[in-house]
Amino acid sequence: MENSSLFLAEFWGWLLIIFFFILSLNPKRNIQIIKDLEDQKFAILISFITIIFGLLNILFHNMWESNYKLVITLLGWFCFIFGLSLFIFPKKTTKNINYVNIKFVQIIYILLFFIGIYLLNVAYRIVYY
Repeated sequence: MENSSLFLAEFWGWLLIIFFFILSLNPKRNIQIIKDLEDQKFAILISFITIIFGLLNILFHNMWESNYKLVITLLGWFCFIFGLSLFIFPKKTTKNINYVNIKFVQIIYILLFFIGIYLLNVAYRIVYY
């Protein structure tokens, strides 16, 4: 089970770092994603993808230990709940995303970066602690 945890740490770490750099280097992309979520077809597609990512993560890695495994589990649950809310309440969820984006965009970017660095450090043992 340790190998799957390390694989998911690598997966989520790289994914978060990639999104951090994409959104930081091209801030217009963030606005475009929120604007595209108003299109029902795009919202359904994104909700299915996040539900699948979250559900697979939950089914294969639902570990509530107080270490990096908890971070991976919480990411899976967040994706699952976000996908469900986007599928069930698309307009309200898009409105909430827009509000959170306007108020907390810098905090979200910093969280993406540090959680990604933490998970990559766990997976590759860059800095021992």
